[in-house]
Amino acid sequence: MKKNFAISLVFVSMARVSLALVSLAVAVGAFAGDERFDLSDPDQALMAKNKVFCSNRPGETALYWWQGVAYSRIPGEKDRHIFNVQGMNIRQCARLEDPQRGVGFRSVSREIMLYLDPETNEVLRRWENPWTGETVDVLHVNNDPVNARAPRFARDSEGRTQVNWDEATVINGRVLEGGEAALLFYNNPLAGNYQDFEGGKYHASEFLTAAYPLADAQDAAQTKIQDAVISWGRISGWLPWMKMRGRSGVLVHFTHGMRLHEWGELPKVLREEIELNYPTYREPPPEDDTRPNDTSWTVFKRWIDSRRAAGELAEQAPR
Repeated sequence: MKKNFAISLVFVSMARVSLALVSLAVAVGAFAGDERFDLSDPDQALMAKNKVFCSNRPGETALYWWQGVAYSRIPGEKDRHIFNVQGMNIRQCARLEDPQRGVGFRSVSREIMLYLDPETNEVLRRWENPWTGETVDVLHVNNDPVNARAPRFARDSEGRTQVNWDEATVINGRVLEGGEAALLFYNNPLAGNYQDFEGGKYHASEFLTAAYPLADAQDAAQTKIQDAVISWGRISGWLPWMKMRGRSGVLVHFTHGMRLHEWGELPKVLREEIELNYPTYREPPPEDDTRPNDTSWTVFKRWIDSRRAAGELAEQAPR
């Protein structure tokens, strides 16, 4: 659910300048209900795309939710269903305007994913590792922030269109997009300074698809997509809190979800856990948030370091 976009927009005529005023009118709902964005116009296509990410009304949040399962995969062993998961991402988009690039947007968000007992769906606090026999504390995904690293615009710096609806798959009035994998391979923040020699890279693949009505995207009077469904999957190494101690194998997440209309539509187990332990996640970060993005691994590092500093964990001596 972590793809970031770095695309640029160039305004070269008064027509595009006037479009900035059009987009402002959209933000306050000034269009009549039968007005449609012209998706062949890159600037209007951008406004339609912004509705999928967030909203064309400044300050309006978008709430995406997903649920699914996590399996272990170890060579020579049958896959195990070890967790159920429930997650959500809450975001907003900052409206931007550049004298050269024109109107654009940048999303800022927080996200949570809970690991649940596969039999009872209760939130896991402790987990017995079936491979090591050790019972460990569970650290749920609580990444704050998960922001776009750069704004999204309709054109790049050379004036080439970057938002192309002609390439979208449209069937029976619904847009289907995604299918490309995010192939991740970078230094693991938990490792030392010798990963290129000894390993210790974070290696994962993530997969995201989304489907929504084309009419929702084109309706200029409607500030956001009302009906969107998503799926997300990830193949990665073991979560650090599982303490797998370098064992071979991977963790496979497979989920499905949708865009929700309001906070109360979140499943009870997720809503109550956020209200009890993660209250800041009821709102997205501020539009001007410039903090570095979190991952499960950076959050785990801070968590472990803070517990060691508090004397809750002892440093392990070399064997």
